[in-house]
Amino acid sequence: MVIKILGSGCKKCIMLAENTKKALDELSKDADVVKVTEMEEIMAYGVMSTPALVVDEKVVSYGKVLKPKDIVKFLNI
Repeated sequence: MVIKILGSGCKKCIMLAENTKKALDELSKDADVVKVTEMEEIMAYGVMSTPALVVDEKVVSYGKVLKPKDIVKFLNI
């Protein structure tokens, strides 16, 4: 599983990355968590509002910081 955090590295992006790691710990799952900060790459996903969460190349959330319990729902798929 590859999870990408799309964003400029702002406080909200960092918080989303931390919450994603908490969700992975909760599920005892391993995944590569990658931070994507290049605007061209972010825009290639069609995301206009960050932070965004991408799970296995599918955008599952953008424009908000999800709580770990909300991220778990996307990781259980």
